[in-house]
Amino acid sequence: MKSLIIILAIGFLLFEIVEHVVFPLVWFIKDRKKRSFCGEAGMLEKVGEVRYWQESEGQVFVNGELWRAVSEFPLAAGDRVVVQKVDRLTLTVIPYKCLPDIVIQ
Repeated sequence: MKSLIIILAIGFLLFEIVEHVVFPLVWFIKDRKKRSFCGEAGMLEKVGEVRYWQESEGQVFVNGELWRAVSEFPLAAGDRVVVQKVDRLTLTVIPYKCLPDIVIQ
């Protein structure tokens, strides 16, 4: 009976070590080079549509949300744009047609 309790305790400890140390370490190593899909990094190179534009700023629709945007290029409502930079809640965009050689996801 005593040996059964020791075997169960050792099995439990091994299970906990594998669950809380080995698995997270393996996933960290496997996923460390993946691109982030959230936050600022997740917005870069996303394609959106201009909804409203006046001079050098306006609003664009990206990922199902309306964002404030700025650009050095002349844009009009309905134009497709690509996110180049995120500064707090403002996107810096360029026209989609300016990137013919880049594959956009």
